[in-house]
This record gives sequence, C-alpha cells and structure tokens, in this order.
Amino acid sequence: MQQPSDAIAVKRQERFAFLLLTVVIFPLATVLIVAGYGFLVWIWQMFAGPPSGT
Repeated sequence: MQQPSDAIAVKRQERFAFLLLTVVIFPLATVLIVAGYGFLVWIWQMFAGPPSGT
C-alpha cells in the first residue's frame, strides 16, 4: 500500500516542525527565560540592595 505524495509531504513537515521545536525553540526559550529572570534579580538588587541574610 502506497501513500499519496501529499500525505508524505505532510508527514515530512510535521517531523521538521517537531524537531525544530524540540531541538531549537524550547531550549532557546528556556535559556532566555532563566537569563531574563537572572537579569531582573540583578537589576532589582541594584536598587534594593543585596539580600540581608537575616
């Protein structure tokens, strides 16, 4: 049984989209979120001072 060429093209596009999301987009988004949070904490400490440690 052979699939139509349209179904093969759709499968190829889905595989490409999945790989793009799992290899590029999600790791990059994770790094940007963590770095952004660290930057916000750093800026906050510039105005509020370092943690008191009490």
